[in-house]
Amino acid sequence: MKEDIEISAAKYGLKVVKNLVSSFFVTERIQKIPYSFAKEHMVLPIYEEEGKLFVAISSPFSMEALEEVGFITNLEIQEVLASREEIEEAIDRCYHQKEDAASVLMQTLQDESKGKKALDFEDSHDLFEQRSDSPVIQMLNMMLMEATMQGASDVHFEPLEQGMEVRYRIDGVLQMRHAPPKEYQAQIIARIKVMSKLDIAEHRLPQDGRIKLRMGNREIDFRVSTVPTVFGERIVLRILDKSNVLVGLNKLGIRQEVLDAFKKQICLSEGIVLVTGPTGSGKTTTLYSALSEINSKEINIMTIEDPVEYKLQGMAQIGVNPKIHLTFATGLRHILRQDPDVIMIGEIRDKETALIAIQASLTGHLVLSTLHTNDAPSALTRLVDMGIEQYLLSSSVVGVLAQRLVRKICAFCKESYTPTDKELLELSLKREDLEGGALFKGKGCEQCFHTGYKGRCGIYELMPVGALIKRQIVQSADAAMLRKVAIESGMITLRQEGGLLVKKGLTTTKEVLRVSRGCDEE
Repeated sequence: MKEDIEISAAKYGLKVVKNLVSSFFVTERIQKIPYSFAKEHMVLPIYEEEGKLFVAISSPFSMEALEEVGFITNLEIQEVLASREEIEEAIDRCYHQKEDAASVLMQTLQDESKGKKALDFEDSHDLFEQRSDSPVIQMLNMMLMEATMQGASDVHFEPLEQGMEVRYRIDGVLQMRHAPPKEYQAQIIARIKVMSKLDIAEHRLPQDGRIKLRMGNREIDFRVSTVPTVFGERIVLRILDKSNVLVGLNKLGIRQEVLDAFKKQICLSEGIVLVTGPTGSGKTTTLYSALSEINSKEINIMTIEDPVEYKLQGMAQIGVNPKIHLTFATGLRHILRQDPDVIMIGEIRDKETALIAIQASLTGHLVLSTLHTNDAPSALTRLVDMGIEQYLLSSSVVGVLAQRLVRKICAFCKESYTPTDKELLELSLKREDLEGGALFKGKGCEQCFHTGYKGRCGIYELMPVGALIKRQIVQSADAAMLRKVAIESGMITLRQEGGLLVKKGLTTTKEVLRVSRGCDEE
């Protein structure tokens, strides 16, 4: 082959170049022409000198390819001859990435991401930057900013016959805030739809979407839901502010005795721990905090949720998607093949999910999940109603935590008052146990928007499933009987926990009774 090259070079007056891999363009990976073109025509620029581009070719008849190279580079071409094998090797070397290129790229991306994390957000912008002269855009930006700064969990845009009302849910209670003019109603709705990538032409069907925005360094996620009503489309925005997430059991305000018992349960190697309560009572936050408490490199934690609200480091989180038949049950089956140590299920909704969760707990996994029940004993009754055998519950469930969120008295307008006997009786409080025989309430001020409350704290009812409870489950899973046995075993009820907070002056009797209406004392 080398003899053929020498003969061709002598015949056509071309210079032969050897050891192409050490040429300047190859060693420095300077790519003058596209890889596909070089590979197809077996030509490769190797260096440039005095305005001429020296190009290695394997055949003296590659004139058309040389003309194309001249057109691409806009340089005068000087061809040189080399063997096909050497040109192939040189092309591979020249167009192959450097050995540390991936590491360098990864480091560059990490460096660029510092201080610019919000660039990950699709079409996001900073609400602090007033970049539009449109009154509708300015109005909407200001409302979203105001709702976030006031700690709202939801923003409701409600069309009425005469206009629109905007209400914020703050500390679990809706509060009226704005009433935009009727003529802006359609524009506000259209703007929200554009931001959440919904179909602005569809007004008859419900739609769901999401918006990602920033407020300075704060990343805020809005879940958007629209439904058609008689006066127009109603939109609710759920605000997920990552900077406000309390992840850590010690930050939740759980009474120390309850906290210690709950920590023992979530540190077990197997069993089911349930957290119960109505929507918006903080169950997911409690589960996230429990996972963060036990998270380590030594264990494999996997979750399946609907949806994944907050991303946690060090664990695999899966969002259910009914459209592609990824339900809690199907996702849970596949999770069990991933060798997990701890499994978190967003909610046990049906018998199939409950059975898989129980089987997982009986085969050496710790399972954390939620249920919608009024109190801790009712969680076991609900599972029996789903069709779960009582003996399975007695051998798998290790504890149930029921919880509520109560509003705290505003510290800026807090004042004392003398409670009535009926008020004390409802929370089983004794006047002699109160400091000065008085309780506290909020008068109402600008700081709390004249509600008398600012912020929230939790009340918790923990029912460890011990020997007495297990025996009762096998005999009868009646909620009233389970509750009686649990109280005799030392369980402090939700209302009793609320009474302790009232006695401390953190909340009011009215607030405790509001959230515990379904947990009437026996």
